Amino acid sequence: MRVIFMGTPEFSVPVLEALVAAGHEIVCVYCQPPRPAGRGKKERPVPVEARAREMGLDVRHPVSLKSEEAQKDFAALNADVAVVVAYGLILPQAVLDAPAQGCLNIHASLLPRWRGAAPIHRAIMAGDMQTGVCIMQMEAGLDTGPVLLREATPIGAEETTGALHDRLSAIGAALITRALEALPTLVPQPQPETGVTYAAKVDKAEAHIDWTCPAEENDRRIRGLSPFPGAWTTQGETRIKLLASRIADGEGVPGTVLHNPLRVACGEDAVELIRLQRAGGSPQNADEFLRGRLLAPGTVL
Repeated sequence: MRVIFMGTPEFSVPVLEALVAAGHEIVCVYCQPPRPAGRGKKERPVPVEARAREMGLDVRHPVSLKSEEAQKDFAALNADVAVVVAYGLILPQAVLDAPAQGCLNIHASLLPRWRGAAPIHRAIMAGDMQTGVCIMQMEAGLDTGPVLLREATPIGAEETTGALHDRLSAIGAALITRALEALPTLVPQPQPETGVTYAAKVDKAEAHIDWTCPAEENDRRIRGLSPFPGAWTTQGETRIKLLASRIADGEGVPGTVLHNPLRVACGEDAVELIRLQRAGGSPQNADEFLRGRLLAPGTVL
C-alpha cells in the first residue's frame, strides 16, 4: 500500500521499520520538527526523522496542518492510508479524509480506557493489571474512533513505563502490519460508551514522592514515572531519582530508611528501591548506590 507515516518519538520507530519490512511504500514521513537537545541545545532530529533519513525516506515536519497549503500537499501524496502513532499534532478533517482508506492510529491502551496523551504512565500509576494496543480508525474526537484490532497484554508487578513502552511498541508494530494486510475485511467496532478514562499528560509536579502515602501508591508512582520524568525524593539537600521499586514488608515513620535491601517506610508497608540516581550521577542498582552510605538505616527522606 501507499502509506503516509506520521510519528515522532522512539515509540514510533519500530512501527515505521515494520511497515517498510512488510513491503509497503512509505510515500512520506511526517514528524515533529528538530528540537534543541544536549548541553549545547543544538537542534537534533526527533527519533522518527533520524531513522527515516537513514532509510532514505522523504521527511516533512510542518509546525501545523491547518493551512490550506499543508493540506493540499498532504492530499497530493495520493496515499492509500496514513498510519499515525504518537505524532503530536491534531489532524484536521481534511487530512483525515485525504487518504483513500483514511487514517489509522496505533494507541497504547485498551480503548476506551486511557484516551489521551500518557496512556502507559497512567495505566501503571492506576494499578491496572493489563493494557494493550488498539488500531483505531481516526476521527475528529480525542481517540474516539472505532477500533479495527486490539491486543491485550498483562502489566508486570515490577514493570516500569520504560519497559512497558518497549513491549507495546513492538506489539503495535506487529498489529498494524496485520491490520493493513486484512484491512478490506476488518469491521470497525465502535468504542463502548462506558469505561472511558483520560490519560492526562504527566506533570512534573506529580513526581515528588509523599512517603505518608501507602507503599502500593508510591510503588506505582515510581514505576509509572520511570524513566521520565522520574519520581524523586530528597536526602538533605540531595535530590534522588527513583527508577525501579517493589512493595516490601516493613514499618516505621514514613520516609525512614529501614535496612538492606534498601527499603523505605511508607504510610502503609514499605517500598524497596531497586534502582536510583543521584542528581548529576548515573542510574545505579541499589547495592551500588549504597556503597556511598548516603542512605544508611535510620535516614529520613
